[in-house]
Amino acid sequence: MIHDELWPGGPVFIRDGDAFRLGTDSVLLSSFASYRYAKRACDLGCGSGIISVLLAWNSPSLTADSVELHEGWAALARENAKLCRLDGRIRVIGGDLRRHREFLEAGAYDLVVANPPYYAEGRGKSSLKDGRASAREERTCTLADVCAAASYLTRWGGLFALVHKPERLAEVICALRENGLEPKRLRFVQYNAEAAPNLILIESRRGGKPSLRIEAPLILADEYGNDTEEVKRIYHRM
Repeated sequence: MIHDELWPGGPVFIRDGDAFRLGTDSVLLSSFASYRYAKRACDLGCGSGIISVLLAWNSPSLTADSVELHEGWAALARENAKLCRLDGRIRVIGGDLRRHREFLEAGAYDLVVANPPYYAEGRGKSSLKDGRASAREERTCTLADVCAAASYLTRWGGLFALVHKPERLAEVICALRENGLEPKRLRFVQYNAEAAPNLILIESRRGGKPSLRIEAPLILADEYGNDTEEVKRIYHRM
């Protein structure tokens, strides 16, 4: 097993060779999501549990249910929660998010989060490993599946935050609205000030009124290739 430490004295994550490394996407989403007033959260397709751990780490009053279809990753998520002494507040559920009605309560969560597969099946660079391929491509769940689950699980007025690719922004907004989730905040992520966005962070409200706030882009690196001040704050590198 390999250990990834996010910052000195912060959460530590273990991973095996088939799991993704500690990725920027999950860290940025956990920082972007409005978790401060949430008591119950649900992480759809939690992988090795990175987002759930970070939400619980940053908010001592928050509990999280984390859903993961891949048995090995679900086991890894449990180990990561235990390693960070958060297993009392994080419950990892081995299950298919498409069958969420069978094991999760409707409207039970203040906040739902997801780092879903970015590409339709057969599009984008695939992986030879089944686990990684299903995490990159919509082999076991689609964007519509994720949004439908989020709508069912989020309480009226609750929030759903996800990270995705900018080229699918129109699809994301349509899928959210089709499931009663009104986009309220949108932020583009780009490597530097001149680069085109390579990620979007979007948060929607169940039953919300139309009004989308476009936030300033999140810039990862300055003109010299160094972390920006915001990235340093997110990663506790000040």
